[in-house]
Amino acid sequence: MTNPDLWDQNPLGAFTAFVATHDFVKTSRRHYTHAPEPIAPESAAVYTFMFGKFTQWLAAEGIVMSEVRQHDLARFLAVKSDGNHLDLNSKIAYRYLRLLDRCYQHLGTMPNPAQHAIFDMLKSGQTAKDAGMIALTEQQLDSFLAALPASTARQRSQFVGWKRRRDRAMQVVMLLAGLRVAEAIGLLIDEIGHQSDLDGNLEISLTPIEKHETSYEHTTVLRQRGVAELLDWLAERAALKIPGPLLFPADMKGAALNKATVYRQVRATFERAGIAVSRSGGRTLRNTFAVQELRNGATKAELTEYLGLALERSTETYNDTLKANPDEAG
Repeated sequence: MTNPDLWDQNPLGAFTAFVATHDFVKTSRRHYTHAPEPIAPESAAVYTFMFGKFTQWLAAEGIVMSEVRQHDLARFLAVKSDGNHLDLNSKIAYRYLRLLDRCYQHLGTMPNPAQHAIFDMLKSGQTAKDAGMIALTEQQLDSFLAALPASTARQRSQFVGWKRRRDRAMQVVMLLAGLRVAEAIGLLIDEIGHQSDLDGNLEISLTPIEKHETSYEHTTVLRQRGVAELLDWLAERAALKIPGPLLFPADMKGAALNKATVYRQVRATFERAGIAVSRSGGRTLRNTFAVQELRNGATKAELTEYLGLALERSTETYNDTLKANPDEAG
């Protein structure tokens, strides 16, 4: 049974315990047919950091969780903290409100101040719209592939340059199979299927474990253009005798890569390729895959499966991009 007094006395401690449970996952808007797994520690750390900002504000204002009202949340979102302004009209404001909504759901608070604040935000149209989706053109896609980390020949020691070849294969998979950064980091060797004799593509079957908290179990395809790179890396990884199940380990012990490392490597490839886009990260690679698939005749249902989305309508943004740019993949 949830004890509201604990949230008043030590809100950050109460939240830290809550975010690591099944109950936190159940407050999301997804429909579950079975008991969901708790979110990954990495995701929990992000939520805890966000909630920590809120608890700092509560302490400064002398307010406890049970006393918070809708107008208090508006004041919180308008305050400057560490030089950063939380704009009430921005997506970050919505994310904060949604997180607090989940907490007040858990506490059974009625009325739920965060929920009412969200309703007002949506009703007034204050939520910030997504900036135009970025996807690479066909020419940019070719330039990106040409600028991948060098596939240097193996030296006398097989350990020389292996991380560059790992990064090369990982970025190929992200671009030509549509994986999120978290999915690429958590990709398991056993999730790599066999190459098709018909079209040369390779199936990748992903499970949510140790990946993105909103991932669904799904199967995507690595197009033939990138299959050789992945198979070469699979063979090298086996020769290196790196332990563990991760396809793209951070070190010779088989540890998981850090997201920041992957983002940094992807940005470096964008820079080498001379591609100047406002978002030079994994999301742009995933967007490019999606638009390319639609261009090549994939149905909405197929793309929904490839991307591991919950709803078919989530593919509309890619369709819109394709319609706006009918002669190029961006």
